[in-house]
Amino acid sequence: LKPLWLGFFSDSHGPPIFGGHCGLVLVTLQPHFGTMAGSAGSKTTGLVLLTVGLICVMQMFPSFSPHAPGVAMVKGGVQGGESSSHFATKVVGAAIQGATAATVAAILSAVTEPIVNRLLVKRMTFSQAFAEITFSLVANFFLTTFPTNMLKFPVFEVINMALSFTSLSGSMRGIVNGWLFCTIMLPVTNYRFRKSMGWEVNPALLYQAYIPTVTRDIIYGWARGFVGGYMTSAFAPETSMQRAVCFGATVLAACIISSPGNEWRGYTLQPKDRTLPFAEYFKPVNYMRST
Repeated sequence: LKPLWLGFFSDSHGPPIFGGHCGLVLVTLQPHFGTMAGSAGSKTTGLVLLTVGLICVMQMFPSFSPHAPGVAMVKGGVQGGESSSHFATKVVGAAIQGATAATVAAILSAVTEPIVNRLLVKRMTFSQAFAEITFSLVANFFLTTFPTNMLKFPVFEVINMALSFTSLSGSMRGIVNGWLFCTIMLPVTNYRFRKSMGWEVNPALLYQAYIPTVTRDIIYGWARGFVGGYMTSAFAPETSMQRAVCFGATVLAACIISSPGNEWRGYTLQPKDRTLPFAEYFKPVNYMRST
């Protein structure tokens, strides 16, 4: 496999990544979690087939193909008649970039997310949370993080890319993005949260904690737009590494700025029979640890 550059750092300023027309394959993954208690061999085979299928799908797109036209060819071929397809091209490009990032993040999240959610909701220490993490839990949770990431990441980037064609400022686009993304994807977010905690998935609770979550996502979206604009104007990153550093710093700052909303969400998601008192839940040490 040739190295791939994850181009999701440039939400609205990068060149078009497609030189021609392509079909977008939408794969709906419906894992039957109740029947996945079979042999380890069948799970491994399923993951291998899923990975191979994903690679095959990615190779259908010019951006992942060794025969993809260069940027010069793309720019040279753009005429007045083709400018109308620029919007659709960038939206599809954002979806593919989001899907690539989603694959990498799914592997990382399968390990880290169960720990983070225990710090947030159960208010455990790191050692207590880590003691509950097993290989079986991580392997099974990957079957949740992968398909849900394949929904969440492309949706976020497509919304972000679509809003970049509007006259809204960066921070205002972030606010709209956060509201739309939360409203559309909260059932997926809560489904994934409950799977990471080993709790029963109740359809009636898939929109649980909507107000805290949408508040967090709106603040995050605003902060990402505001800080991202500041980082771009202050440092003017040119290389891929410089853009990566600015993007990482932007996300880190946005997560910290929106962390009070995340704490509010965690407090709301506590089981009713195990709810911690307000003063105990919001201890500074707990806040610092979960953030």
